[in-house]
Amino acid sequence: MTHTRNTPDPASLRRGWTTGSCATAAARAAWVAMRGGDFPDPVTITLPAGQEVAFSLAAHGHDGAGGAWACVIKDAGDDPDVTHGALVRVDLAPAAPGTGITFRAGPGVGTVTLPGLPIAVGEPAINPVPRRMIRTALNEGDGRVPDVQVTVSVADGERLARRTLNGRLGIVGGLSILGTTGIVVPFSCAAWIDSIHRGVDVARAMGLVHVVGSTGDVSERAARALYGLPEEAMIEMGDFAGGMLKYLRRHPVPRVTVAGGVAKISKLAQGFLDLHSRRGRADMAELARDAARAGADADLAARIAQTHTVAAAFTLTAAAEIDLGAVITRRAWGVARDVLAGSGCALDILMFDRAGTLVSRHGPRPVDEDG
Repeated sequence: MTHTRNTPDPASLRRGWTTGSCATAAARAAWVAMRGGDFPDPVTITLPAGQEVAFSLAAHGHDGAGGAWACVIKDAGDDPDVTHGALVRVDLAPAAPGTGITFRAGPGVGTVTLPGLPIAVGEPAINPVPRRMIRTALNEGDGRVPDVQVTVSVADGERLARRTLNGRLGIVGGLSILGTTGIVVPFSCAAWIDSIHRGVDVARAMGLVHVVGSTGDVSERAARALYGLPEEAMIEMGDFAGGMLKYLRRHPVPRVTVAGGVAKISKLAQGFLDLHSRRGRADMAELARDAARAGADADLAARIAQTHTVAAAFTLTAAAEIDLGAVITRRAWGVARDVLAGSGCALDILMFDRAGTLVSRHGPRPVDEDG
């Protein structure tokens, strides 16, 4: 998921439903029909917080072998979710007595292949909360657990999954069925931040001792080439430096690298933990003071204060052979160090230009030391 400078105010936007909610609604409708009733349309389910919500069915039917299926089209509201408009299908089939409710990945739903995720290796990528919601939807309130196989599919899910971080997390073959509240809050980036956390979990479960959080593709490729790390060590943090660092403070690894371009690392140095432009631009007056700390004279510092971009400021200091990057990466290290305090991690900061050339670095040093 990406954002632009024109990202609207989330409070003004329409909320939507997670893939987990859609799968639950489809499962509930199929379950009613499988037990001899008519397919309810709309079908009502209960979200984790207790709200009752209704979904329209896109299609439904019986399989001729005692099972039933139903489909719901995902509505993500005003969120730019890659699965908005996707057809979520659930097939229910009778299972052997005593097996309870089991889950299968149908076409377009992935399978977990790496440790560290909340679902075991080899299981369909249907997260714990959606599983719990579906189990609740198949419970008639008498305490008995039905014996039924639940197969969740997403039309075109394998192609859509290429636009997510699933491959890096070891989820192959399709999408994950996600959701913790059942509701999609527009532009909350909850799915992205959750992917950052799961990436850290996978790296830890694999025993990796060094992870790199990058702000974009260029910095990721450059940092990976510099250190020769496996793909599972690379965390696509985007603008969410704070989201990654705070999680690493609670779930540490021995070494953490933050890699980014000159503008993003400069914002981190100025105390921004959300590096997106909507949180504000870099303070050019502060950047000018950093240039002065690096040796720029008063005239150059004044010119930097009037520039409109961080890249332009770095062009000016480079022409004057002033190492602005050294000051910025040291300050960025201090900001990140404060977030990681007490984790025992070693930390380094890498700053790259748009071509992926290393401009400056600071560290690695233990976060308990002064930078």
